[in-house]
Amino acid sequence: MGQGGGPRGRPQRRGRPRYYTRRKLCSYCVDHIAYVDYKDVARLRRFLSDRFKIEARRKSGACAKHQRALSTAIKRARHLAMLPFSPDHRTGRPGLAR
Repeated sequence: MGQGGGPRGRPQRRGRPRYYTRRKLCSYCVDHIAYVDYKDVARLRRFLSDRFKIEARRKSGACAKHQRALSTAIKRARHLAMLPFSPDHRTGRPGLAR
């Protein structure tokens, strides 16, 4: 036993960290947009992954209030067939995602 250490017995680093992760800003707060519009498909698409899943807050950078509104707006747009539910729904034919 002896000196404390970090995980797995390694000594902890001292001094400045190697890099800082820049905090993501909510694009709705930056642009002063109060209402997340389900008809603004181009903006909503930025918050979807390549598999058309809703991105998490930590990945999209949206604040909690706008993330909740985003998920509701994306679900409304999907229900009205403005956005696809999955990659297969883009073409209308199963198996073809292009």
